[in-house]
Amino acid sequence: MRRPSAARITAAALCTAAALGLTACGFLLDDPGAQGPFADLTGPEIINKAVATTRAATSVRMTVTTESAAGPVQVFVATDTRGKCTGTFSMGAAGTMELIRTDGTVYTKSDEAMLRGAGAAAAGSPSKDTDIKRLTGRWVTARPGDPRTAESLRYCDPKRFLDRLAAKSETFRPQKEATVAGTPSLTLTGKAGKPAGDKWAASVATEGKAYVLKMRIEDGADGMEKPLTVEFSEFGKPFTAKKPALK
Repeated sequence: MRRPSAARITAAALCTAAALGLTACGFLLDDPGAQGPFADLTGPEIINKAVATTRAATSVRMTVTTESAAGPVQVFVATDTRGKCTGTFSMGAAGTMELIRTDGTVYTKSDEAMLRGAGAAAAGSPSKDTDIKRLTGRWVTARPGDPRTAESLRYCDPKRFLDRLAAKSETFRPQKEATVAGTPSLTLTGKAGKPAGDKWAASVATEGKAYVLKMRIEDGADGMEKPLTVEFSEFGKPFTAKKPALK
């Protein structure tokens, strides 16, 4: 049985002693930082527990939204601890690409805008109209060192995001209860750097395992894209990542 925290014992004692203090007592006992499965944990402890729980998931789906020089970026990824990854990457004016990583090999399928951008970015990428038209919409084996592929593969690693969240854990404080994709959660916020810095927010599941359901970086200069939102879901659920038909 979980032992009640000292804060809750104190609040309960005050409520018993003050017969006319019902409103104040309700406020003390309804502190979101002292409820549910996290009753005895501080904000940093909640974040660290959630990060560890999410890292331990054998697979996860992620939806990532951010901004780039080419416009809005939206990424849908399924990835697991064995190195498999499937994803769809919409990168504004830079185009759209699909990716499959399985058995150590990466395969990509790009639209025309993505191929033209890749051709301008790297030597050896398709640059002739005939090559671009031939490759548009076709699965190919990704070339080693291709910058577009390397950039996309960063999104196949949930630890990349979770490690940054853990690095800011000491700044987090519980704020309010919320619901993320139908799952009850506790929202925590943090900020790194003084006087200005990154504004962070994270939602942690309060039912079932304490997974990170959502994280957001609003501003600052922490070395990651801004603003950045990552939603995590379907923890431990298998997915298919097989070699596509190459034409």
